Amino acid sequence: MAITKEDIIQALREVYDPELHRSIVDLHMVRAVDISGGKVRVEIALTVAGCPLQKTISESVRQRLQQVPGIEEVEVKLGTMTEQERRQLVGELSPRAEARSHILDEDTKTVIVGVTSGKGGVGKSTVTANLAVALTRQGLRVGILDADIYGFSIPHLMGVENAPVVLDDQAIVPQSANGVQIISMGSFVDEKTPVVWRGPMLTKAFQQFLSDVLWADLDYLLVDMPPGTGDIALSMYQLIPQGMLLLVTTPQPVAANVASRVAAMARKTRQRLLGIVENMSYFRCPHCGEATPIFGRGGADEMAERLGIPLLGRVPLEVGLRESGDTGNPLADPETARVFAEIAGRFHARAQELRAGATQAAGGNGE
Repeated sequence: MAITKEDIIQALREVYDPELHRSIVDLHMVRAVDISGGKVRVEIALTVAGCPLQKTISESVRQRLQQVPGIEEVEVKLGTMTEQERRQLVGELSPRAEARSHILDEDTKTVIVGVTSGKGGVGKSTVTANLAVALTRQGLRVGILDADIYGFSIPHLMGVENAPVVLDDQAIVPQSANGVQIISMGSFVDEKTPVVWRGPMLTKAFQQFLSDVLWADLDYLLVDMPPGTGDIALSMYQLIPQGMLLLVTTPQPVAANVASRVAAMARKTRQRLLGIVENMSYFRCPHCGEATPIFGRGGADEMAERLGIPLLGRVPLEVGLRESGDTGNPLADPETARVFAEIAGRFHARAQELRAGATQAAGGNGE
């Protein structure tokens, strides 16, 4: 039986753009198909010139077509969408028609969780990165919004290398690493370049990261918050009135007390407290195995009891955790992977419990 164009198109429906997470056929990227006996030539229109994943797309097209019976040779030609084609695509993927409805609307299925702390230096971003990958390994779809505009570190921790694709002023394609979708100010500026902005600009950037990014259907969007109760925290409370917060602290009572201020502010603004993760809980000697609480103990336990929320887990002070962060390879250390797998399980169970409780409460109010 002769190969038809319909055969080729049907096969290419299984090839997905690695950034937009949709079939290249549905994205109108298949511009032309030519068939000459057992030789097939296809032209693929990339969304932007110099697409960093063009080799991945080309190879995926080639491999898929080579599986079609009767095809002996595959030639893939790469081009770039015209401005008109790109505008049409943006219209179909409009954040206001799609991403915004999934992320910010009241009926969204995405649970947005701000990962926050009262002070810097407690490992909030490290917890965010490793928790995101742990949740992904449990079959959940996860994104990270790095809202720590001044102190961004998520791109480094997650091993992000390429800049995000900007289709137009209101459509940004999130990056992807370790199975997690990511957007961060650190992806737009050099890692060593300071961001010198006042409060209103921070708020605008945060709003854009929420509404103008083409997030896929996510189960969880983790927001790596800057420490304290500043502009970004207030913006999250205003934009996501029923959001959840995960508190990160160390065992030191002083760190826990500062984190409690964030919790108090959250409750005043109707944010739901999901739980606490205690970081740097102890150091286990690699020689004798003894666990030493270098930063003290009891702070997170006391805070959890006082706030009436669960302590989801304790993360040890491990060389492996530090090394995995330096290399952008979360959960590379087996002990770290085990700890965060347990935390992720409790996190998911607690988030679903809070979500179910909110749904019941809304139903009871006749909403």
